Amino acid sequence: MEKNQKPAYGGQAVVEGVMFGGKHHTITAIRRTDDSIEYFHLPRKSKPILQKLKKIPFLRGIVAIVEASANGSKHLNFSSERYEVAPEDDEKIKDQEVSKLSMILGVAAIGVLSFLFGKFIFTLVPVFLAELTRPVFSGDFAQIMIEGLFKLILLLVYIYFISLTPLIKRVFQYHGAEHKVINTYEHNLELTVENVQAQSRLHYRCGSSFILFTVIVGVFVYMLVPTEPLYVRVLNRIALIPVVLGISFEVLQLTNKLRDIPVLKVLGYPGLWLQLLTTKEPRNDQVEVAIASFNELLKMEKDTESRLKTEEIV
Repeated sequence: MEKNQKPAYGGQAVVEGVMFGGKHHTITAIRRTDDSIEYFHLPRKSKPILQKLKKIPFLRGIVAIVEASANGSKHLNFSSERYEVAPEDDEKIKDQEVSKLSMILGVAAIGVLSFLFGKFIFTLVPVFLAELTRPVFSGDFAQIMIEGLFKLILLLVYIYFISLTPLIKRVFQYHGAEHKVINTYEHNLELTVENVQAQSRLHYRCGSSFILFTVIVGVFVYMLVPTEPLYVRVLNRIALIPVVLGISFEVLQLTNKLRDIPVLKVLGYPGLWLQLLTTKEPRNDQVEVAIASFNELLKMEKDTESRLKTEEIV
């Protein structure tokens, strides 16, 4: 298996479906109420300044995260609006829709803001909880470790409880289907339901691993700054969010590169363990949707590459 010769595709589970993204396109496939599969396509628009930033270590992670939040929100919005709509009501819905451009821009902005808000909550709440233990654990090192522990507990409890809801459980099943499809593709196997189901639902390049790495990286980064007084601690946690995100992204990329080296692949295990919570074993019909989404992406990517090569020749 020669992974480095294949393009690296990413994905995201959505409501009743899966989104996959490539170099030129992002595609979502969802299962409708009549058992049909509907697709949603967004082209990737290449901006020169962003392309330059993506080549700079540590900064590229911030750009990738913001792009993924904005783009993923559009696909998530599509899936949540469409999956329960009966196909015979499609025309009625179209008549009621607002401008597609304004909808896309609005959802993108909300997606980025939601990510930032969530990051602030998971960063600052553990600070205040750890501060309550200062009478017992007064040292900087102890405070940072307690803060990291609270952050981990908060993350695990949050994921566990949302996974109990039927909707999120199904999203986690599609998350597992997404990973299985990527693993099948990277093992050079035919994308059949049988082959996909035989693969692991875990993947080194998953966003769940990235979230856990932000907790671990944060512990080391925070050792470089003071923990008191409280207002200084709060300010430096906010200021260091981009630093923690940037480093965590590089750690994620590194563990993915090392996953085939027996001794070093264990560096990615913590992220894989978290995925035991954020993914579930998918059903065959869910795998079918994931395969359909990925095949549609591969087709569009191939067509675009062929067109670009033709334009270069002309």
